[in-house]
Amino acid sequence: MIKKLFITICLLFQQPFLQSQNLASTEEWQEDIKFLQRTIHRDYPFLFKKTTSEEFDAKIDELYSKIPNMLEHEVIAGFARIIASFGYGHTELGWRGDIVGFHRLPVTFYQFSDGVFVREVSNEYKNILGARLIAVEGIPIDKVIMAIYPVVPAENEQYFKAYGLNFITVPEILHAQGVMADFSNTVSFTFEKDGKQFQQKISSLPKGEKIERNYGFSAESENWLNTREKGENPLFLKHLEDKIYYYEYLPEEKTVYIRHSQIQDDPSESIPEFYDKVFNFIEENEVEKLILDVRLNGGGNNYKNKPIVTGIIKSDKINRPGHFFVILGRRTFSACQNLVNELDNYTNAIFIGEPTAENINFYGDTKRLDLPNSGIPVYLSFAWWQDKPQWENDEWLEPHIPVEMSFEDYRTNRDPVLETALNFSDTTFVRDPMGYLTTLFFEGKIEKVMTEAARMVNDPNYAFFKFEEQFNNTAYRLLASERVEEAIYVFQMNTELFPESANAWNSLAEAYLKAGNKEKAMKFYKKSVQLDPEGNTGDHAKNMLKKIKTEN
Repeated sequence: MIKKLFITICLLFQQPFLQSQNLASTEEWQEDIKFLQRTIHRDYPFLFKKTTSEEFDAKIDELYSKIPNMLEHEVIAGFARIIASFGYGHTELGWRGDIVGFHRLPVTFYQFSDGVFVREVSNEYKNILGARLIAVEGIPIDKVIMAIYPVVPAENEQYFKAYGLNFITVPEILHAQGVMADFSNTVSFTFEKDGKQFQQKISSLPKGEKIERNYGFSAESENWLNTREKGENPLFLKHLEDKIYYYEYLPEEKTVYIRHSQIQDDPSESIPEFYDKVFNFIEENEVEKLILDVRLNGGGNNYKNKPIVTGIIKSDKINRPGHFFVILGRRTFSACQNLVNELDNYTNAIFIGEPTAENINFYGDTKRLDLPNSGIPVYLSFAWWQDKPQWENDEWLEPHIPVEMSFEDYRTNRDPVLETALNFSDTTFVRDPMGYLTTLFFEGKIEKVMTEAARMVNDPNYAFFKFEEQFNNTAYRLLASERVEEAIYVFQMNTELFPESANAWNSLAEAYLKAGNKEKAMKFYKKSVQLDPEGNTGDHAKNMLKKIKTEN
């Protein structure tokens, strides 16, 4: 009797404690998901661009039905997946705040050109510093990335590279996404270092404890180690803790370098004051190049972009091909996306580095919506920013010259992106390939169009330019304007440049069909089927062949 009473008293004391660990009951979570559904349909229907309202409702219904059998962190991850499905980086679930308080592992991963590496780690696990990440809980890293991708509000792959790997350090997310079979605050990793693979278990920090970072980088301390060699910081990492922007003159290269990492005024000097000083220096000194580095710039207030853009436009010394370079990266986002869009529109900037983390035109500027029961905030975008015509929209702004950093580059403080800008001397570089080729075409320089197109297609400086897609779009515009012969020429050129593309041959067949030449149309449709026998393009070509035969 006494034992039974003791157990009863313990349960009475334990019950409210357990409840205090939960943000909401099953019914309250279900109320929250329906509240979210109603609010988005009523106030944010414009967000249904990359997903449909039907797909959204299906995800809501699925989560609603599963909530009774889910752990709380699985429910929260479910909410995150639904919000992330809109595909806009600003639109996200605020699960990283104190309300949720998920665990964090004391390690930072970074995806370099040659793999995912441990860039920073607590002193307790110094043996993995600089190691390459092979697997998590026995699952290869590429599959882990696929598993956690749906939780990340990734606007594109660059956004995921910048922020998505942080999710690997959250045990709750790893479990909710099926990377961990059973939840634990300790995660097992497989690493490779010095040619050998080994296992390492990493335990989380106390719940809610954060790792302080500046622009994604943590300062080295007694308890926090960085894989970079000791020595002078590369320019893009200088003054991270004390300056939003700074400039440095490189006399040997006759270059002014600016690292600008927020679109906000530095407390010590406003943006207009800073750039007035920079442009005065350029005019008064022997300066041949300006390099603006915004690879770490996640945005701010885009109304503050004007002094930067107008300053470049007014500088005859700098606003010339080959004299103004902008370094982009995976953290170039939000108001900084607006900045680089404007520089692309109005200046002779040559972009170097990696693509940006934002779509060219995008939804930004969020309103906070607190879920009524759990209290978790949801940030929903409401402002459409369109710096370019809709037909020029894309998943990101691409660099004219793509350059990535390897792990060894970072470890040894080498900056190949800056080196590329400093050493740039290509007098044949074409900033707008399609504009250039179009001009040649309408000037009647047909042979030069082909030779120049072939040169640029095979030049790594134009690796990110979608030549095949652009030629195809141009040819279809000619075809729609009844300029059939000209369209056939461009389609034909595309097949010569991309002979293994089923789509290029399929498009050429369509042009000949419109010209009334069914014999050649059938020939090229067959070529398309040969290159893509089981794919959508091949299926379209098969259907067209059947249609032509039936008509005959």
